[in-house]
Amino acid sequence: IQMVVALKPIHDAAKIRRIVASTYQAVSGKGLRAMTELEQQTRAVLNNEKVVCKEFPYQIAFNLIPHIDNFQENNYTKEEMKMVLETQKIFEDYSLRVTATTVRVPVFRCHSEAINIETERKITVAEVREILTHAPGVKVVDDPKNNQYPMPVDVTGKDEVFVGRIREDISIEKGIDMWVVADQLRKGAALNAIQIAEILISHKGTIHHV
Repeated sequence: IQMVVALKPIHDAAKIRRIVASTYQAVSGKGLRAMTELEQQTRAVLNNEKVVCKEFPYQIAFNLIPHIDNFQENNYTKEEMKMVLETQKIFEDYSLRVTATTVRVPVFRCHSEAINIETERKITVAEVREILTHAPGVKVVDDPKNNQYPMPVDVTGKDEVFVGRIREDISIEKGIDMWVVADQLRKGAALNAIQIAEILISHKGTIHHV
């Protein structure tokens, strides 16, 4: 949901043609036992003790696992295909091209995403900042000169979707890169449903596929 909340206002303004997303998902996305396992493994590594893996296929402490949910026939994971299909569904645009790589990271809370978009109409960084500054549920934290950008430690416990590192993609003419962070524990099912409904209402005035 955090990617959709950040990108839908841009899609409405300049029509996004393609999305490339790499997600860095906290262990809390897998539940309380996964959080406990990260804590236990971290202690074990620091104390030079044996690391026990139960919730994850490999050690998650001090490691990254590029594998969330089951692999599908196309070698994407179920989580990656969920991002593709749900983004198209919520945007009500099945011509939108989406690809994703989902990675589990040794962070307790907050999912982070590196997102690249290609738009139909060229859009400037200043315009993106202006759009997102006025978008509901979005907070822009983007001041490179002063090292200001969203991080999980700052976003934990907050409802908004935080966006930073907004810049023009130097490899294509109509591309934008950005960094998006949100606390998925705060953004529970009820809040997600409300925000999806608001997105669809603003798009057509009617709600479909929720």
